[in-house]
Amino acid sequence: MNERQRSVSVMTPRILTPSDIPACMRLKDSAGWNQTGQDWRNVMALAPEGCLGIEADGAVVATTTAVCFGQELGWIGMVLTDSAYRGRGYARCLMQEALAHLSARRVRWIKLDATDMGRPLYEQLGFRTEGLIERWLRPPGAVLPPRNAPGPFRLDATLDREAFGADRTELLEVLAKMEASTLASGAYAMGRPGSKAHYFGPCVSRSPEHARDLLTWFLARHQQEPVYWDILSVNREAVDLAREHGFEKVRTLSRMSLSLFTDAPRLDNRDEFIFAAAGFEYG
Repeated sequence: MNERQRSVSVMTPRILTPSDIPACMRLKDSAGWNQTGQDWRNVMALAPEGCLGIEADGAVVATTTAVCFGQELGWIGMVLTDSAYRGRGYARCLMQEALAHLSARRVRWIKLDATDMGRPLYEQLGFRTEGLIERWLRPPGAVLPPRNAPGPFRLDATLDREAFGADRTELLEVLAKMEASTLASGAYAMGRPGSKAHYFGPCVSRSPEHARDLLTWFLARHQQEPVYWDILSVNREAVDLAREHGFEKVRTLSRMSLSLFTDAPRLDNRDEFIFAAAGFEYG
C-alpha cells in the first residue's frame, strides 16, 4: 500500500461500538480525562450513529461523539486524538462527519465545550464562543448534612427544559440510574463515578438555597472521595457555593455554539438555573 492509499484508509470515519471501548478508554486516559467505561457505554447507547472513530495501524486513534436532544440541539464531545497521530486532520475529519450527521437529522443548533487545543479548529468550522465553563475540584473532606434532605428522583421536565433549552429526558433517565435525588421544589442533582474523581452533575434549581441542599446531600455521600463539579461561569451563585464548600477551579473551557440553519429560532435557556453541567460530553 502506498502512502496515498494508506492516508485515505485511515481517514475514513466509522461508527464506534462497545467493542471499541478499551481503545476509547486508552485515548481518554492519555488525555487525563475523567470518564469511565460506563460513560462510553452510555453515550454509545444514546447516540448509536453519532459515535465516530478513525482507525490507523489497526487501532482506534481518534474519536468524536454527537448526542441529539431532539432536533433542537446536538452536543459534540469526546473529541480525542492519540498524541502520536495529531496534526494529520483526524479531528477535523471526524468533526465534519459529525456535523454532516447532525445536519442530516435537521438538528438546528450544535454546542460543545472546547479546550484551548481544540478551539481554533471549532472556530474554523464556524463555532463561536458563548461563555466559559469551569471545572472545580474538591479533595476528600467532611461536610454538614443538608438542612432539607432530598428525596427519590422525580424529573420536573418543564424545569429542566427551561434551564437547558432542549428536551434531554432520555439522557437524564440514563444518568439517574447511577445517583439522583430531588427536592419538593423540583430541583434535582445527580452524580456518577469517575476514573479520577466522583462527578457532581447535572444539578438544576431555581434557587441557590435548594442547590446548596442538593450539593451537601451529594458531598455527604462522598466525603472520602475527590469530587469534580463543572460550572457555567455566568452562574456566580454556583461559583460562590463551590468556594464555600472547599472547591478550587482547575480547568476552564469555552462553551461554543453553531447554528446549522440560518432561520433557526433562538435556543432559549436559563444558565442561572444550571448549577452543575451534565458533563463536557453532554452539556
